[in-house]
Amino acid sequence: MIHIGRRLPPLPAPTRTQPDWVQADPRFIERASERAQAREGGGWCVLDASHRIGSTPRRFQVEGEAYVVYRGESGRVVVAPNACPHMGAELHEGRVEGDQVLCPWHGLALGPEGRGTWQCIPAHDDGALVWARLIRGERPTERPITNPRPEAWIGGVIRQEARCEAEDIVANRLDPWHGTHYHPHSFATLRVTEKSLDRLAVRVAYRALGALVVEVDCTFHAPTRRSIVMTITGGDGESSVVETHATPMGPGRAAVIEATLATSDRRGFGLAQKAAPLLRPFIERRAARLWVEDVAYAERRYAMRQKARRHLQLAAE
Repeated sequence: MIHIGRRLPPLPAPTRTQPDWVQADPRFIERASERAQAREGGGWCVLDASHRIGSTPRRFQVEGEAYVVYRGESGRVVVAPNACPHMGAELHEGRVEGDQVLCPWHGLALGPEGRGTWQCIPAHDDGALVWARLIRGERPTERPITNPRPEAWIGGVIRQEARCEAEDIVANRLDPWHGTHYHPHSFATLRVTEKSLDRLAVRVAYRALGALVVEVDCTFHAPTRRSIVMTITGGDGESSVVETHATPMGPGRAAVIEATLATSDRRGFGLAQKAAPLLRPFIERRAARLWVEDVAYAERRYAMRQKARRHLQLAAE
């Protein structure tokens, strides 16, 4: 293992050494997850990357309902029910003209002004992600509840679907102890340096190429019930963030949308920004590899919870 990049000061020796499986206390992870679920959500959820929402209408499902999403000629993101109010055609099969979507069956033009009961839903494009205020039963906020981001960044966004609930995706990120065991291809060493129900601090050496590793200090916290943010607090890329968002699609279905927003104070970062479109696929490929495994983790957590519920139901009968 060869360290590259800025060297961090050595950590104090732990007062006692415990294996990761002991440190990964299921009761603590569950309590931290419950704390996250108690936070506000504002009714907002993430749909996908900003750059993937264009003039071609797309269909998204949130909490069992289907929505059409597109970017109009003005640049405005439009989110609305996917069923045409005329005869129920699926609007994502239509086309966009100006800021309106044309129904594929009869050409009815629908747009931001709405039509009868067919009305647009509040949407927000923050430059990296597209949000919509689609979650029912929450106190709505005017804008999504977000975490500070670096002023200048290069990044990528991945989106994957999973057979679980949004809380299982959040819980995965509240268990950093699985990092080197479950993702040995990405993490060489990992040590949790601070642990509370609201914040985890970690020193991790992630693999750059072969035996080359970069060591950073980072924190994890949940600003909302459907998001976890990792922030680099020391080492190369300080202030970079990885935002993990979970969107409920329906019973037992959720989408994970993760934005990696990397920054640097090193010379040459300006050139990297100019090459951002070329770097994006590499950033997204690395994140997607992790989430293939972490989706399996979240799905297993959900399956075990469902099994426990069935046993309780049988015992109560």
